[in-house]
Amino acid sequence: MSKDNIQEVVKKSLEKYFRDLGEQQPSRVYEMVVFTVEKPVLEAVMARAEGNQSHAAEMLGINRNTLRKKLQQHDLL
Repeated sequence: MSKDNIQEVVKKSLEKYFRDLGEQQPSRVYEMVVFTVEKPVLEAVMARAEGNQSHAAEMLGINRNTLRKKLQQHDLL
């Protein structure tokens, strides 16, 4: 799946989310999307890195301590 395909999936999901809200006002959409997308990203990268946090952090372009914190937030440790 290309980056464009991923973006399209996110866009369509948000459009459906807004439709499902109806008249309700959306709030904290950015935080919701990041937190929702972050867990499967972390799971996939950790699998690709065969559990090696240093390698996973490098693949993600983040500090290893940041990765560890995010893994804990998502109950992946």
